Amino acid sequence: MARVFFEHGKKVYPNGFEAVHDFNLDIADREFVVFVGPSGCGKSTTLRMIAGLEEITGGIASIGDRVVNDVAPKDRDIAMVFQNYALYPHMTVYKNMAFGLKLRKMPKPQIDEKVRQAADILGIEDLLDRKPKQLSGGQRQRVALGRAIVRDPACFLFDEPLSNLDAKLRVQMRAELKQLHMRLQTTTVYVTHDQEEAMTLGDRVVVMKDGYIMQVGSPLEVYRHPVNRFVAGFLGTPPMNFFNGKVIEEGGQLWFDEGTQKFAVPDWAAPGLQSKVGSPVVLGVRPEGMSEHPFEGQQGNELKVKVNVFEPLGDKMDVYLATEVHDHIVARVEAHNRLEPGSDAVFYLNSDRMHFFEPDAEDAAPNESGLNLCVEAEKQLVG
Repeated sequence: MARVFFEHGKKVYPNGFEAVHDFNLDIADREFVVFVGPSGCGKSTTLRMIAGLEEITGGIASIGDRVVNDVAPKDRDIAMVFQNYALYPHMTVYKNMAFGLKLRKMPKPQIDEKVRQAADILGIEDLLDRKPKQLSGGQRQRVALGRAIVRDPACFLFDEPLSNLDAKLRVQMRAELKQLHMRLQTTTVYVTHDQEEAMTLGDRVVVMKDGYIMQVGSPLEVYRHPVNRFVAGFLGTPPMNFFNGKVIEEGGQLWFDEGTQKFAVPDWAAPGLQSKVGSPVVLGVRPEGMSEHPFEGQQGNELKVKVNVFEPLGDKMDVYLATEVHDHIVARVEAHNRLEPGSDAVFYLNSDRMHFFEPDAEDAAPNESGLNLCVEAEKQLVG
């Protein structure tokens, strides 16, 4: 087990493309950290720099108390689980799991003990004599995990390990990975493009875009208090609703003018928006922050909409709505409501869960683009 530390990490390829920019992160011993972001954001490249599979072209990376910039992968005391499992097809499960230990010239009795102990943890004791082609996807993934566990590494690295599994098995394996981490207490760095995996697995989430860190925090903190519009729109299913408009002042009250309708700016957000009167601002509200019933003690947050389609989700359903100027709004409501497609309706926005963003600016720094104007005030409100 070990701390993993990056200081001003950078990856520049020979053609001059900079895949990772000024990466600074301190992963505590025994922590489970998830890198998440869209394809091409640099998350896998960063993981491979930790593993030694990509050269670090700037900054410092350390595992434990040792700087590993120039340390060979085999000497970094890490174990990596790949997306495609990387099992040897001609070897049995037992031999696949034992292979790395044999290369280390570990005594056979010790190898056997470690392999069988890992197999017991993963529930694959009866698969040890099979070859990979005789296994299901989930079983192959457990073998790949077992091969990592037997090495008893200082750090586990996972590169989108569940992406080849079907939806039901992914959910099951997520739970098993979390239980495995709680049992082994090994420092873990996990890469995924699936925000649901990130939210359910990580002690902390690192949201990346275009090679930059956008935000680092606990899953709930990043979800509730996104620092910019990218993070707000990337995390959450369905994603956050965004309304383009401007801030106006009438009768001593600040309002957000959506174009055809106005919403009262809540008192807690007013200080952050006072300087934006007359300026373009983006209002963000998550689907669960909208309801067909008024929120207690709130006024001035009514939204007149046309109901388009429903997506049933069991006890909940997603309702797709439109206004005269915004044609893609999603609300998550109870499944037993009586809304009809094509009908007019009134929805209410939860003032306590509003977010106000600067409009995206192409010349802004990546970690400032679409800045959340009221994030500090919102943290104080909802904790």
